[in-house]
Amino acid sequence: MAGEAAMTGVSVSAGGTHQHIVVMGVAGCGKSTVGAAVAERLGAEFLDGDSLHPQSNIDKMASGTPLNDEDRAPWLAEIGRRFTASNSALVIACSALKRTYRDIIRTGDPSVFFVHLHGSRELLDERMKARPGHFMPVSLLDSQLATLEPLQADEAGIVVDIAQSVEKIVDRVVAALEGARS
Repeated sequence: MAGEAAMTGVSVSAGGTHQHIVVMGVAGCGKSTVGAAVAERLGAEFLDGDSLHPQSNIDKMASGTPLNDEDRAPWLAEIGRRFTASNSALVIACSALKRTYRDIIRTGDPSVFFVHLHGSRELLDERMKARPGHFMPVSLLDSQLATLEPLQADEAGIVVDIAQSVEKIVDRVVAALEGARS
């Protein structure tokens, strides 16, 4: 439902020395926009995980070919390493579609909090069509939706519906990080 947020796992303490957050979901869900806004609100660094893809992955996706697990593994490991190397709050936008992908990221920091941006296929399609020049074609949306494994109960995170303003999404994420109930 629009505006709904579901908590999974255990909340990350907002009072800790640093927070490591992955804003996840399929293409077109707003990972970069929301990730940057969450980082700004928290006074954290933001990194778009797409910038860490090797050129071969970008070329493959741009040609309309979905990445496989072998293609993604080094990229996901690099995202985990970025958390390991960070001495401060860090928000990374990354699809993190499967539990195994999130597990690779957690090897860098087991306390990573995942923000799963969820939306209808129609809304995602509309958003993807509105991003001219992005390397990810709309034709790969269905493969991403088929690959997506929602957060599981033992994964620290929150699922947030994207059919609301970025400000409301960020409010929900910050509330979840603070351990408040939405």
